[in-house]
Amino acid sequence: MITGASSGIGAAAARLFAAEGAAVVLVARRKERLDLLVEEIRADGGRAVAVRGDVASSDDVERAVATAVETFGTLDAAFNNAGYATAGTPLHEIDDEVYERTLDVNLRGVWNCLRHQVPVMLGSGAGGSVVNTSSVAGLRATGASAAYVAAKHAVIGLTRAAALDYGRRGVRVNALVVGSTRTEMMEEVLGVDPDLEEVFLAHSVQRRMSGPDEVAQAAAWLCSDRSSFVTGAAMAVDGGATAL
Repeated sequence: MITGASSGIGAAAARLFAAEGAAVVLVARRKERLDLLVEEIRADGGRAVAVRGDVASSDDVERAVATAVETFGTLDAAFNNAGYATAGTPLHEIDDEVYERTLDVNLRGVWNCLRHQVPVMLGSGAGGSVVNTSSVAGLRATGASAAYVAAKHAVIGLTRAAALDYGRRGVRVNALVVGSTRTEMMEEVLGVDPDLEEVFLAHSVQRRMSGPDEVAQAAAWLCSDRSSFVTGAAMAVDGGATAL
């Protein structure tokens, strides 16, 4: 199950996971984009199904998990990647609507996913792996909004708590500390404040932004048995930003 799958990192992960043999359940609000991606994956011989939903809605997430079970029999792995970001607005100028949407998507969305995904993994007897998308903003202020920084810090805390709760029951939970990435959401942020691009690049040892596929590769490793002894981690995929 991959959330935020209609573009960017989520869409890259959908293609990669399917190419590696996973049956993928793609979740996002833009159903038309999901349908096109499902067609593409199936044309390449993969297995995929689309579920329109907003991760801020517990009912939508529950329906997506149920679709995974009904379509493919179980849920072995999840990449909780949906996000919403703003930048360039100081804390006291962030309005209630932006604050609530930022926390709803980035934090409540991960909470909703874990609440519905983990019971299926526990019930299967085979365990599973969950990867939550955090950010360099989950470790320090980056120029993104204060609401986004707070939400991404909380995602790392939620990840560690879940890893502790379920580690002895076969479910691993990890987070990605993602650096600046060339996605649709990033282009929207830079469209509002182009000067932020230099700020974001200055935070990277490699002095570049990642491509969505580079982040998807890390998620694929954490979702696979290749990372069987990794849980509760906040794994940097940031071009060295957190090494500075």
